[in-house]
Amino acid sequence: MYQRSEPVFGTASGTASLSLDQAVSARLDHDVRETRRASLVAWLNEIDFAPDLGSDIGSLAWFRGLATCTALCALTVALAPGLRPLPAREGAPVITGDALDESRAQSIAPLAWGSDTGRRMAANDLVVPLGDIPERPTIDLTASLGDGDRFAHVLERAGVARGEAARVSAMIGSATDVARIKPGTVLRITLGRRATRTQARPLDSLDFRARIDLALSLKRTPDGLVLHQLPIAVSHLPLRIEGMVGDSLYRSARAAGAPPRAVESYIRAIASKISLSRDIAGDARFDMIVEQTRAQTGEVEYGKLLYAGITRGNRKTQLLEWTIGGRTEWFEASGVGQKRPGMASPVDGARMTSGFGMRFHPILGYSRFHQGVDFGVAYGTPIHAVTDGLVTFAGRHGGNGNFVRLNHAGGIGTSYSHMSQILVGAGSRVRQGQLIGYVGSTGLSTGPHLHFEVYRDGRVINPAGVSFASTSLLSGVELSRFRLRLAQLMTVPTPRR
Repeated sequence: MYQRSEPVFGTASGTASLSLDQAVSARLDHDVRETRRASLVAWLNEIDFAPDLGSDIGSLAWFRGLATCTALCALTVALAPGLRPLPAREGAPVITGDALDESRAQSIAPLAWGSDTGRRMAANDLVVPLGDIPERPTIDLTASLGDGDRFAHVLERAGVARGEAARVSAMIGSATDVARIKPGTVLRITLGRRATRTQARPLDSLDFRARIDLALSLKRTPDGLVLHQLPIAVSHLPLRIEGMVGDSLYRSARAAGAPPRAVESYIRAIASKISLSRDIAGDARFDMIVEQTRAQTGEVEYGKLLYAGITRGNRKTQLLEWTIGGRTEWFEASGVGQKRPGMASPVDGARMTSGFGMRFHPILGYSRFHQGVDFGVAYGTPIHAVTDGLVTFAGRHGGNGNFVRLNHAGGIGTSYSHMSQILVGAGSRVRQGQLIGYVGSTGLSTGPHLHFEVYRDGRVINPAGVSFASTSLLSGVELSRFRLRLAQLMTVPTPRR
């Protein structure tokens, strides 16, 4: 074993060696210093030397922040180079007169000064001042007809004298209706030389497109203005547009080339028959035919919508605009027109044989209150529900015979008596116009008729005070003409893209 004072290794090398205790002591001192240094660093990191001086005023942290701020300000003042005036150049000389004009000629002037820059040469002996400035012999210009504008006023604004503008308007009116010239029409005008400056320039020529099938031209001759009419060949083949509805019926129709007004009319027509949100899916196909006038020169004008159709699977809706009895509306291919608001009639083509109120009963032999109205129609005539409702009773009902009672929205109820046959059952729901039975003469009845009653909140009311819906129906020769026109439109081809 080695003694504590003995070296661990031999001293043959001539160097001193640490004893074991000295090595351990040195290692411990190093660890203590590192621990103290780490603790100091951690303590310094936890201290906020720059707290918010706007909060916790008067606290220890606030005074610490104030001390930091004061030290930083003092350091800034100590390191400042001092306040010494900086040398400056003498002010530029003031330029006036010709020197100012010369400098401005070499600079870029703002528009507020008229941008009058650039060198100018003064007049010399070769320059002769003019006593009168000559006028241009003619002036060519264009003018547009505004919405609600008068034709003569457009010419006057262009510089034509009022009297001549009125004469020109009258000449144009002999060829076409001036009031029907479309707004936005461009007039190409040429004004000639005038005798004096106090007079308006005369109109030498005027050219414009009065209609898609007519161009007009006025030319001044020795005898005065002469009007020339230039007819333009046009075709009136309707335009057919088809496509898939997709995400939006309007956007799909516009993308297929349909004009905006035609698409709006198409949507209104289809919406009068089916629900756009509930009945039309993305795979439905639309079909529309629009009036179209195409000129030989390439211009195209679109008119009203002639046909509106939509196909939903194996169901096809075809609508054609038709005028009957002074009323224009959309009719289905079967000849059924649009329904107008209110209740539908329970029987078609019926005449009222007995009204609401006191009357002499033909069977009972005395007067009593008649709670409804009687429609005299043939035996077996179809009876329809006047509006959507719930069947609350269907069967035999004393003197009413075969009887059906319906409850509708808003506390309204209706009943149908003396039916020969009932086609609905209690608890079922019916739609407006749905067939619910046939006219008969059951119960206390002297002949086939329909006894119809209307209730409000359970109390009988006069059916005459109820608004009934009406539906136009085409028949006979009118229906034949309607179907012929529909067949003609169905032959219109769809243009290839």
